[in-house]
Amino acid sequence: MDLLDSLSAKGLRRELPTREEALAVLATSDDELLDVVAAAGRVRRQWFGRVKLNYLVNLKSGLCPEDCSYCSQRIGSKAEILKYTWLKPQEAAAAAKAGVSGGAKRCAWWRAGAARATGMSSGRRDGGRDPGRERGCGGLCLPRAAVGRPGVAAARGRVHAYNHNLNTAEATYGDICSTHTYEDRKDTVREAQAAGLSACSGLIAGMGESDADLVDVVFALRELNPDSVPVNFLIPFEGTPLAKEWNLTPQRCLRILAMVRFVCPDVEVRLAGGREVHLRTLQPLALHLVNSIFLGDYLTSEGQAGQADLDMITDAGFTVEGADEATLPAEREAAVTVRRRGAGTDLPPNA
Repeated sequence: MDLLDSLSAKGLRRELPTREEALAVLATSDDELLDVVAAAGRVRRQWFGRVKLNYLVNLKSGLCPEDCSYCSQRIGSKAEILKYTWLKPQEAAAAAKAGVSGGAKRCAWWRAGAARATGMSSGRRDGGRDPGRERGCGGLCLPRAAVGRPGVAAARGRVHAYNHNLNTAEATYGDICSTHTYEDRKDTVREAQAAGLSACSGLIAGMGESDADLVDVVFALRELNPDSVPVNFLIPFEGTPLAKEWNLTPQRCLRILAMVRFVCPDVEVRLAGGREVHLRTLQPLALHLVNSIFLGDYLTSEGQAGQADLDMITDAGFTVEGADEATLPAEREAAVTVRRRGAGTDLPPNA
């Protein structure tokens, strides 16, 4: 198929497809699905060989002042989820250690709600504005080696990544949230990057959006250039405004993941919340498109057993990424040179 051959060749060159090509991927038929997976899989294997495991710890559950329609923790949610205020430091550390013991390379400590309301901080050390103080939920990501010190405060100096998702297209963002804006979210990602943190930003599919909306948000993410892009599939919790939005099939999910891989060939694409609900028995095929998953449970829903995740990875022919192995391809890492001269150093500026 000329389209898929072209997209695969572009991905191998780290070249961005056109919007029309991305839309065409979403419009392929179920009969073409395995061809789509094979083409995107070639791109995935070019840049990533293993599967990175991540682990979520929900530091506070529910009680969120934001009104994001997709979220079971939103203000006014009637979803029967766990509700608790901040975990004690020892509880947070114990939860993170459990994920590391299960094989996770990175632990994401998550909190719902604006950080200025909850007091969460990402620990920026240069005196600039803290990206964790923007509106909306977000997560601090710690490498495996940093999990040993208990407590959020102790971990602040060891945070290396910050998650803040765009979730959907700018044109439809006002339909799912009114307590903060799309631009707030984009600004937060940029602030995280400016603070020297690895940015993680992704989307939620299945909220009633169009193909054009999906392409819009993925291209917006590509423009922001995060290091990782989590792809969530809506879990329509009873008691939330989107409880009736059951729009996804396993085939649709695979096409979305393939489109994201073509647009973000050299980025860590993470299969995130909702995979068990919507991909079901086709989860192993998704590993040929993504190079990262969450291990075990999510923020307010349970995932499949951690050992089942590990078995799935092995059965699909992949291995788990080790703690000391690089995630991003060397070509992407080499594209950014950290400034070590000029202001703030003893070396002359580049002028």
